[in-house]
Amino acid sequence: MESQINQRCTAITFDFWNTLAAERPGYMRQLRIERMLDLLAEAGHEVSVASLSAAIDSAFEQHWHSWHDNTQFLAADGLDHALAEIGVSPSPPLRSELRAAFELEGVNLELDAAPGIVEALESLRSQGVAVGIICDVGFTPSVRLRSFLESSDLLDYFDYWSFSDEVGHYKPSPVIFEHALTGLGAAPANAAHVGDLRRTDVAGARSFGMRAIRYRGMNDDRSEKYPEADAVISHHGELMEALEDR
Repeated sequence: MESQINQRCTAITFDFWNTLAAERPGYMRQLRIERMLDLLAEAGHEVSVASLSAAIDSAFEQHWHSWHDNTQFLAADGLDHALAEIGVSPSPPLRSELRAAFELEGVNLELDAAPGIVEALESLRSQGVAVGIICDVGFTPSVRLRSFLESSDLLDYFDYWSFSDEVGHYKPSPVIFEHALTGLGAAPANAAHVGDLRRTDVAGARSFGMRAIRYRGMNDDRSEKYPEADAVISHHGELMEALEDR
């Protein structure tokens, strides 16, 4: 018999990274390096793999700090940071090409969908629950993430999405949670959020009045600095039971 979730739960939101999907370690970083090196070499810029790798890593470090400060640091900012690190001032046409490479434009992202996510989404749909995404975006823009969801036949399961590069705020800011629930037509008390990180997903959802569920199937955040979720699951097959009446 299929689990019946709490009738007060009218909406549920999901984090993207390590909740809906995950990348192989270093996969997208390597794609950026390879594509950018080719473009730079064609334009006559001699840049080593080591120096470009270090520049991109430095850009990611800056993004990490901005993410924690809830200050937007988008792909264009990351590209400019990396170019400054390697001492290249590209022409506008070359910069446009490098930005496309940096944002992985035209790449069919090879990510791993979380086990059991399709079945969980189908169960939520069958019970009339509105489903959304709340995602903190790094250097892979939301348009690329939506393309992955579409190519993986997942996009149609979602009624609304809130990506930080479009909303202008990262989790745990209440702004991005409010954006999602307004779009889904739900009140915080009638909604739950599923994600892997305690600082952003759990703390953000709970402070906004939502129920928080931590998914540890792709990343187990054991940090004790931030609060634990109302429920912890290791597989999306456990989600419906976690949402049942208690």
